[in-house]
Amino acid sequence: MTLEQLRIFAAVADKQHVTQAAHELNLTQSATSAAIAALEGRYGVKLFDRVGRGIVLTHMGRCFLSEARAVLARAHAAEQVLRDFAGLTAGKLVIAASQTVGSYWLPARLLAFQATYPGIEIEVRIANTEQVATDVREGMADVGFIEGDIDDPALSARRVDTDTLVAVVGAQHPLATLKSLPPDWMIRTPWILREPGSGTRAMFERALKKRGVRLSNLTVQLELASNEAIRTAVETGRCAAAISDLVVEKAIAAKRLFQLEGELAKRSFYALRHKERHISKAEAALMSSIAAGAPA
Repeated sequence: MTLEQLRIFAAVADKQHVTQAAHELNLTQSATSAAIAALEGRYGVKLFDRVGRGIVLTHMGRCFLSEARAVLARAHAAEQVLRDFAGLTAGKLVIAASQTVGSYWLPARLLAFQATYPGIEIEVRIANTEQVATDVREGMADVGFIEGDIDDPALSARRVDTDTLVAVVGAQHPLATLKSLPPDWMIRTPWILREPGSGTRAMFERALKKRGVRLSNLTVQLELASNEAIRTAVETGRCAAAISDLVVEKAIAAKRLFQLEGELAKRSFYALRHKERHISKAEAALMSSIAAGAPA
C-alpha cells in the first residue's frame, strides 16, 4: 500500500466518481481505476459499489476512508515540517473555503500573498461550511475559511472579516419596485435558497427566527448548492433569495437585482485550523498577510 494509492482512494471517495477524481489529481482514468483495483485485489476487499452511473463506498470502504485520511494527514503534516526548513521559498498550503468566502473574498488575498511568496504552492478546495470544517479537522486542509459559526472542539476559529446577508429579487418580481413592503412579504414570495449545511442557509434560518418566522412558513421553490446559480435564477425569475452582498453587489448596481429592505443579518468570516497541528511558516505568513488588510 502506498501513499499515492491512499491519495487516489480518498479522492475517488470524495468525488464518488473515478473520472472527476482523475481530473482533480491530474491522472488518467485508467491509472486511477488501476490504483483502486490494486488496493482491492491485494487485500481481497471491495471498496466501492457501482450504482447506476456512479459509485458509492461499501461498508469496508467507509471504514477504510477515515484511516486513509488520517494517514494522509500525518504525511502532509510531516511534509510541512520538512518544508519549513526551506523557509518561505518553497512549500504548499491546502486551503478549504466555503463558497462565498472562496469565490468572492479569498481570491484577491491569495493573489496578494503569492505576489510576496511566489514559491508557496496553494491548492484551494471549495465546499460548504460543514465540509470545510471536516477537511480541516481530518487534516485534508491546513486552514479553512468559512462564513458563519462552527461548533467543533478540535478547531480554533479566528475572525477575519464580515459580510452582510441581504434579500434580493429580480426585475420581474412584483416586489422589486414597491417602496413599502407588506408585513408578510417573506411568506408571500417563493424563495431559492442555499442547501442545508451551508453558512448562508444557517444564517438565513437564524435571521428568520429573530423575525418570528419559521422556514416551514416559506415556499422554498429550489435549493441550490451554488451562489452563482441562485443569483442567475433570481435575476431571470420571480423568486427571492437570501445571499451575501458580495455575491450580488454588481447585479444590484446594474439593476438586474433589487434589494428588499435593509440587511437581514451581518455575519463574520472565520479562519479555521486544527488546535493540535503544526503551524507551518507558510500558514503563519498567509494569516499575517490577511491580517494586514484587504488588497487595494
